[in-house]
Amino acid sequence: EVQLVESGGGLVQVGGSLRLSCAASGFNFADYAIGWFRQAPGKKREGVADIGGEDDSTWYAESVKGRFTISSENAKKQVFLQMNSLKPEDTAVYYCAGGYPPPAESDSPPGHHLTLTPFSSWGQGTQVTVSS
Repeated sequence: EVQLVESGGGLVQVGGSLRLSCAASGFNFADYAIGWFRQAPGKKREGVADIGGEDDSTWYAESVKGRFTISSENAKKQVFLQMNSLKPEDTAVYYCAGGYPPPAESDSPPGHHLTLTPFSSWGQGTQVTVSS
């Protein structure tokens, strides 16, 4: 059974940092893509960052580029989301999700194929609140 468990959320002031963790089990971690998503009250869920594939490709939403970093420790089956320079608009419930990614596309930007992953397994979410 695939399981994903997020941790590390909390309350932080504007400009602060948080590190989210996603602990995974029940699948071959090396074959999987893991994505971080978030959903704020009254808003649609949006993708934040993905990592996966043989070369650990990454993808970031424009809104978090330069502030967030996704990384993984394959041996520990964990994926992290380092969030710096946090803004009030980053406030949301953050979820990690897993799925098997499609092959990389030679004519697309690096990591773009991760956004096409059918993320079928989801964690329970962790709240991130950025206060101004």
